Amino acid sequence: MPSAIDSRRELEYAVQQIVQAPSDNEYLNQLLPAIKDASKGGQGQQLLQSLTQYSANREAEIERICNTNHQGFVSSVNQLLHVRDGTVNLTSEILQLNQSIQSSTEKLAEQKKALVDSRGVRQNIDEATQALRDCLEVLRLANHVHDLLGKKSHYSALRALDELQNIHLKEITQYKIAEMIQKSVPATKKLIAEAVMTDLNTWLFRVRETSQFLGEVAFYHTEQRRTRQKDRAEAFPYLTNFKLNSAIELVSDETEEFDILDNEDVQVDFTPLFECLHIHNALGQTDKFRAEYAATRRQQKELLMPASVTLIDVEGASLSELLEGIAGFAIVEKATMKKTPELRSVVDVDELWDSMCQSAIMLISKALHEVTNAEVLLKIKGHIALFIQTMDSWNYPVGALDAFLLRLFEKYAELLQRRFSDDFQEIVSTDDYMPMPINKLDEYDKVVNVSWYTPDKPREEIRFPCVLPFSQMYPLCCIDIRNFLNQFYFFSDDHFQHPRVIDETLKTSLDTLLSESVCRLLVERLSSQYLGQIVQILINLEHFEIACQQLEPLLAAARSTASVGGSVTLNATEEFRSNKKTAEKRIFELVNSKIDDLIGTAEYDWMAPTLEKEPSNYMQTLTRYLSNIMNSVLLGLPTEIKELIYFDALSHAATMILSLPLSPEVKRINPNGVAALAKDVQYLTEFVDTLGNPILRENLDELQQTVMLMQAENSDEFYDVATRNKKYGRVDAMNGPILLEKLTHTVQTPANLKSDKFQALSSRFGMKSLQRAQAEESKDQ
Repeated sequence: MPSAIDSRRELEYAVQQIVQAPSDNEYLNQLLPAIKDASKGGQGQQLLQSLTQYSANREAEIERICNTNHQGFVSSVNQLLHVRDGTVNLTSEILQLNQSIQSSTEKLAEQKKALVDSRGVRQNIDEATQALRDCLEVLRLANHVHDLLGKKSHYSALRALDELQNIHLKEITQYKIAEMIQKSVPATKKLIAEAVMTDLNTWLFRVRETSQFLGEVAFYHTEQRRTRQKDRAEAFPYLTNFKLNSAIELVSDETEEFDILDNEDVQVDFTPLFECLHIHNALGQTDKFRAEYAATRRQQKELLMPASVTLIDVEGASLSELLEGIAGFAIVEKATMKKTPELRSVVDVDELWDSMCQSAIMLISKALHEVTNAEVLLKIKGHIALFIQTMDSWNYPVGALDAFLLRLFEKYAELLQRRFSDDFQEIVSTDDYMPMPINKLDEYDKVVNVSWYTPDKPREEIRFPCVLPFSQMYPLCCIDIRNFLNQFYFFSDDHFQHPRVIDETLKTSLDTLLSESVCRLLVERLSSQYLGQIVQILINLEHFEIACQQLEPLLAAARSTASVGGSVTLNATEEFRSNKKTAEKRIFELVNSKIDDLIGTAEYDWMAPTLEKEPSNYMQTLTRYLSNIMNSVLLGLPTEIKELIYFDALSHAATMILSLPLSPEVKRINPNGVAALAKDVQYLTEFVDTLGNPILRENLDELQQTVMLMQAENSDEFYDVATRNKKYGRVDAMNGPILLEKLTHTVQTPANLKSDKFQALSSRFGMKSLQRAQAEESKDQ
């Protein structure tokens, strides 16, 4: 019941609101919904009753009002009737409209339902279409990733995959295809990583194949820099103090731009490396990639180093290939470090560099035994020096290679010394040991230019043919000495960080060569019995001493600024000087030996029955021999040496002549024997006087005074000290009495000599000869 009452009240309220509407439009706006709601709710009759009730209520109210004003009431009733008719008509129309609206509403509801249904289907279709579009876009991007991989656009593929994963897949997470594609993303990333690594390995292989040519181009560029530096040094001499790769050289050469990694001969594109590194960074695999790349480069380094090299091939091709390969490899490493410091650190690059250097040094060291020629070793040094300078320009540490050059220099010095030692020995052994004849001016100029020799005459006064004092070995040795010096310093050309070692080794080696291969061999030849050869050796020693003296300032001037200053002293100088004395002694020995032989032929008859009218044959031969050797064999010797030889020879001759009468075999000497000796001494004295040197006469003083004593009428004067010191001061105090005891003042006739004829035989035969003569006489009797 309460619900019925409420419904009635609601209808009454609705009717009241409808009737009280201020305007027709408002009236209709309220009426139509009320009719519609009543129709739907099945309350149309109740609405009609409410309207009727409202009408009755209004009529009663009108009647009440009209009772007070009838006329007005009648009029109002008429109007009301008229209104009622209109209301009835309107109600009928409303009912018709209600039916029409109800019918339209049903149709509209059906259409709306159909529209709603169609809109749901359309929405589903749109959603399905959008989902298909999203899925197709995802599939397109997935295919695009693989297409980019096929085109080797690895970074673009990775970006597309990242876009697919982070944007497009999130839009279709409700679909299973998203899950499937999401699961395939790691595999695709791995595929991208493998593909980019494959490309990188291909790039690394090409770089390895290009390394040698890259090194060759780098070496050529260094050679060009050397040439430009030399040209600048010639134009501006002060630049000679600055080596290649010095700050001054780098500034001077900076106008010459040349990119070793990108030029008309070779191009190294690092794009594959950058792409691979960037992709691994994006994948979060930088450490893994760095380790794999380092391992790959180590493997390539191992493949780069051969099992062995040969150093005696044509043009040093094996060594060049090795060094060029190492240079190219190291240049790529340094460039990689500069371009991608996060990939290659200084420690990594230097570790590979040190390993390659040690391997190269080991390979070259093993093959060094093949090298027996200094020129070949110099070429090897040239290759290594070019390698060092090239790598130094890339800021690689080259200390180990510089130290190895020192070992090469020691080998080089050894080979040079061995070769020039053989040359010197051959020159010394094949020399003719005769003064060197010169037939032409150009020959003379050549000899003077290569030898350390100061001619006695100006060049214009020389007449050809002429003879130089030294033998042919001297200029030949001088040429070799100059070549030896030059070839020693050839090693310091271009690059060598140990100039003091060259200076000291050169001095030591030159000393050894001159002392052992020249001086010692010349001294060994002093054993010859040919005086002319010994004299020529002495002259050669004299000139070698002069050469050494002139070499010393040259060596000091040629020393590097790094060497300790001061003069240079060659030990060979003293060797030649001291062995000059040896040669002089040998000359004395040979001359004195010849004098001994000549004096040994003396046949003095100390008990001669008659006087000799001519000097002895041996004396004439002796003086002729001394004159001849001084004017021929000893002619080339310095005057002081010739005078010394004369002095020694005459002193020796005087001693030997004096020993003849002192011989124990000589028992008696008569005046004729003394006269014969005196004649020979006088002849020798006259010969010495012709030499024009008063000092030489002093050698004959003892001999002359001894002969005077033997010829003295009063021999007792010798025993008077005052008289002896005055007249016979040079006579030996022991020999004088011996000779005086042998003197006899009687000359035996030939008849008296028969029994004693063997007593006067020359002392040169000795006792054995005397005994043999007496035995033969016994046989005759």
